[in-house]
Amino acid sequence: MPPTPTVVLVHGAFADTAIWFGVVAELHSHGIPVVAPPNPLRGLAADAARIASVAAQIDGPVVLVGHAYGGAVITVAGTADNVVALVYVAAHVPEEGESLAELQGRFPAAGPAGGLRRWSYPVPGGGEGVEVTLHVEAFAAVFATDVSAPVAEVLASCQPPLALAAAEEKATAAAWRTKPSWALVAGADRVIAPDAERFGAARAGSTVVEIDGASHAVTLSQPTAVARLIRDAVHAVS
Repeated sequence: MPPTPTVVLVHGAFADTAIWFGVVAELHSHGIPVVAPPNPLRGLAADAARIASVAAQIDGPVVLVGHAYGGAVITVAGTADNVVALVYVAAHVPEEGESLAELQGRFPAAGPAGGLRRWSYPVPGGGEGVEVTLHVEAFAAVFATDVSAPVAEVLASCQPPLALAAAEEKATAAAWRTKPSWALVAGADRVIAPDAERFGAARAGSTVVEIDGASHAVTLSQPTAVARLIRDAVHAVS
């Protein structure tokens, strides 16, 4: 019997690895090995190289799962030799040569443009870069409408920033052209327009599940459904 693929969970912007808490528990309960590395959120090429390195150091096949901006990361990182499938969860699914800004611009979401706070940070060699988070007071209404208020408040305070340059970088590969993919569309997403999620999934030929009323934080509000889709991908390639 071939080995069960290891699932590598890649978070997106404005949330860290905690976004996968319930999903990891569900996958573990079904005997599926899981790794959830931190995504640096510094730039698409650098972040994809980091995740591809993680995948390459895992013995056996890997299923990459990306939430939000993490979808763009796995699209590039998924060209690693041992990656056998991709799963997109309320995610960007770019084409090779396409930036997130271009993709997002085709399908404006209900947020978060008005709710972004800009920060500066030092970059190697001197100078400053720009990174963004969601305004704390806007976080629940934009990111987590179906998550309890106390949890949304904690998430808002703990969100990691995304380097603004990441949105302008063009994807250097589209692993979905050669790897099978699955996608979950969050029907009430206000960070990435549901139409953008549907478009990307259709273009990639993904097997699609849609959850009406699910927010961008679907991994927290619907962990069983998210884990079920990931299990479908794992079983399909096992």
